[in-house]
Amino acid sequence: MSRLLAVIVLVLGCWLPALHAQPLQPVPALSSPVVDTVGLLKPGEREALAQQLLALDRDKGSQLAVLIVATTQPEAIEEYSLRVAETWKLGRGAQKGAGAAGASRGATASIDDGVLLLIARDDRRVRIEVGYGLEGAIPDGIAKRIIDQALTPRFRQGDWYGGIKAGVDALIARIEGEELPPPAASAWEPTGPFGLPEDLLPLIAFAIMAGLMATPAIGQRLGALAAAGIAGYGASSLLDSILFGALCGMISAVIVLLFVWGAGGPPGSGSMRQVGRHTYRRSGSSRSSGGGFRGGGGGFGGGGASGGW
Repeated sequence: MSRLLAVIVLVLGCWLPALHAQPLQPVPALSSPVVDTVGLLKPGEREALAQQLLALDRDKGSQLAVLIVATTQPEAIEEYSLRVAETWKLGRGAQKGAGAAGASRGATASIDDGVLLLIARDDRRVRIEVGYGLEGAIPDGIAKRIIDQALTPRFRQGDWYGGIKAGVDALIARIEGEELPPPAASAWEPTGPFGLPEDLLPLIAFAIMAGLMATPAIGQRLGALAAAGIAGYGASSLLDSILFGALCGMISAVIVLLFVWGAGGPPGSGSMRQVGRHTYRRSGSSRSSGGGFRGGGGGFGGGGASGGW
């Protein structure tokens, strides 16, 4: 009997923790230098921080990213931040001729000049994860001081943007004082045609096609407005910029109107009515024009510090 009880206890001891184990929090995609998964920041605040971090990447070569999540549980913030850093691969890795010694012998050296600022809102925890290449500029003691003096006092007052901005400013000041190799092409720079994100042009093409297809049913103005809405919303989400989204929406609307006016003549020259699937005819005229529209598809581990508030 005692052996049976021992077996039962052993089985329960192995299975109960597994039954109650929580899945790990996912690592979000690195779509911007500022990834806010909980909407803690206003769009304008997020955009201002992103532009500041993009400028650092462009001018200095180092990459600093901000990630805001609700919680890192069941992992401690230190474990989760390492997992994020390994996934995102911030900073510059191995580069030929990196540093003065590397330049003299053509060697390949690792820079690892990335920094992750992680805020777990519900856990009331914050972590600064620093790559090897910036250990001299941001040692653990400095990272802890930035958390305690710049971040957490403002977080206690509910000033999320003020705390993050103060922390980012302090980290950038330390990075800019470090002697690092000159910057190469930014990992956050767009990679599509004309220096734009790869998904932007297919998005605008889809918006224009949708507006043109809707024009016969809802009119040219509403068709252009529909194209502007699709392109504007998609571009602002893709680039995290309301202004750029509005510009893409306006461009899409103008293109739709130009297509419609090209098919029916300039505004004021007569209304158009549809007489076929792809054929329009001006009222009072026997002339017609047609056209079809077809859519297409398109090493971290250097150091860091944690803190709470």
